[in-house]
Amino acid sequence: MNDLEPDLTPAFPMERTCPFAPPEEYRRMRDTAPVVRAVLPNGAPVWAVTRYAEARQILGDPRISSNTGRPERPRGPDDDRPDDGFFIDMDPPEHSRFRRLLISELGVRPMEAMRPAVQRIADTAIDELLAAGAPADLVGSYARRVAARVLCELFGVPAGDHAFFESRLRMLSVTSMDPSVAAQASRDVRGYLRELIRDAERAPHEGMIRRLAARHLPTGELTADELINIGFLLLLAGYDSPANTISLGVLTLLRHPAQLAALRADPGLLPGAVEESLRFHSVQDWVSFDRVATEDMEVGAARIRAGDRLTVLAASANRDARAFDDPDTFDLHRSAHHHVAFGHGVHQCIGRNLARAELRIAYGTLLARIPTLRLAVGFEELPFAYHAPFFGLHAMPVTW
Repeated sequence: MNDLEPDLTPAFPMERTCPFAPPEEYRRMRDTAPVVRAVLPNGAPVWAVTRYAEARQILGDPRISSNTGRPERPRGPDDDRPDDGFFIDMDPPEHSRFRRLLISELGVRPMEAMRPAVQRIADTAIDELLAAGAPADLVGSYARRVAARVLCELFGVPAGDHAFFESRLRMLSVTSMDPSVAAQASRDVRGYLRELIRDAERAPHEGMIRRLAARHLPTGELTADELINIGFLLLLAGYDSPANTISLGVLTLLRHPAQLAALRADPGLLPGAVEESLRFHSVQDWVSFDRVATEDMEVGAARIRAGDRLTVLAASANRDARAFDDPDTFDLHRSAHHHVAFGHGVHQCIGRNLARAELRIAYGTLLARIPTLRLAVGFEELPFAYHAPFFGLHAMPVTW
């Protein structure tokens, strides 16, 4: 890939110009080939995987490694931290070891058990929204509040510390990160996680961090640094993506009143609405699916060499007409469960069960409790995070 022509080769980041569509360049790339050459922000060449079938192929191929050096993946501002526990950047068997330890906390059964707590969180957030009165910012006062408090519940953060924890998560938001304040917020969060670990002996069953510490630190299966990095990684992944999908999904429903009415009339459509929102918006897109080939291989007509970088464009794959009929149309009746917003293969998002429950409850509660919800400003006035690694809204004024 040394013969790239920078003036002809697409370069990342490719900005969205429409909140309901991936970058327009994705369509041209997808129409050209399933794998095309592109350039990363640091000038390095990369293969961009544009189509659905090839995206699943790459994400599930054991010859494709997740250990890329991570220059493009947003991981927070404190780059001098140890890598122990950042299992998304590891391959089996190291990666498998961490997932095995986490499945007891993030599998289907524990997440089903957590649904009543998520429901209480959503109800409380709506109570606070209504008490404050209209207009209100749905992003800051609901979507991000729900996402942060769900993480507090998961991690066992006491109610008295919620305000501190929520404030630090806002500072670490990949959608709107300010490096001048994020580094201190990162240190604060890591210090707080370390205190939770130290508290494990006193309260070994209160929250995921204490349970993992009590269960696995004495046996040597985990170290404190590994557990802190696991927690930090789950916070980054579990805050922005759900919060952005909540606000963007609500906005999309408001812009599709017939589908919104159908959803209000039949809450049984909620699971489908969640999957379609995940597919339609694909808020993480390319930054979460960077890979490197460990062997020579062919994908379509592309000859991938060992050491070549690849990035799977989830927002492009999820708009591939070969996999989804009329893919640029939002349709909550669609069967979209096979989307790749959570990835695919051994690295498929381990928090997907929690994310799905959180989104279903957040949508359903908001629409049931505030049936007259509407935008408080014109659609064209909404501030979208077009330049951010994770796509979303900076704010969404609403009234009722």
